[in-house]
Amino acid sequence: MRVIAGSARSVPLITPKGLETRPTSDQIKETLFNMLQGYVEGSNFLDLFAGSGQIGVEALSRGAEFAAFVEKSDEAVKCIKANVDKTKFTDKALVLKMEALSGLRALEIEKKKFDIVFVDPPYNQNLERGILDAIINSKILDEDAIIIVEANKNTDFSYVDDFSLKIVKDKLYKNNRHLFLRKK
Repeated sequence: MRVIAGSARSVPLITPKGLETRPTSDQIKETLFNMLQGYVEGSNFLDLFAGSGQIGVEALSRGAEFAAFVEKSDEAVKCIKANVDKTKFTDKALVLKMEALSGLRALEIEKKKFDIVFVDPPYNQNLERGILDAIINSKILDEDAIIIVEANKNTDFSYVDDFSLKIVKDKLYKNNRHLFLRKK
């Protein structure tokens, strides 16, 4: 796994051992950032359920002004910090070792606002609905923020209208998807 583009291009990244995290493949990561072209530069980026932090690090490499990483795993947090240090983005990053909902509350208390929120919860645990509800009811979203959820291909998102969200794009891959959402 490596940084694909930007100022830290080709820097190899480390990932936690074991199966607790599922690193996004370089091909899917490249597709994701191609779809985000024009939004990342100068943005504040939130990487929720950050794993190794590769998505937030990629955003920083491509010109994001700031990235926050929320992850509860000790080993994953060590990887995030190592990857942020390795790519020299320490001054633009905030790493929070906590559960996602607690991380959202902490960021809200700090009055952080985000242009892009990337949410990648463990698959098949039905966490998406609760997390989206918490995000929408928090004060962390900038006015035109985009929320991207990485989920299993078959995850049901029929409820997003209930949260006053609209689906901007639904990119399906072989086994997963990226759902792009905005406030109505």
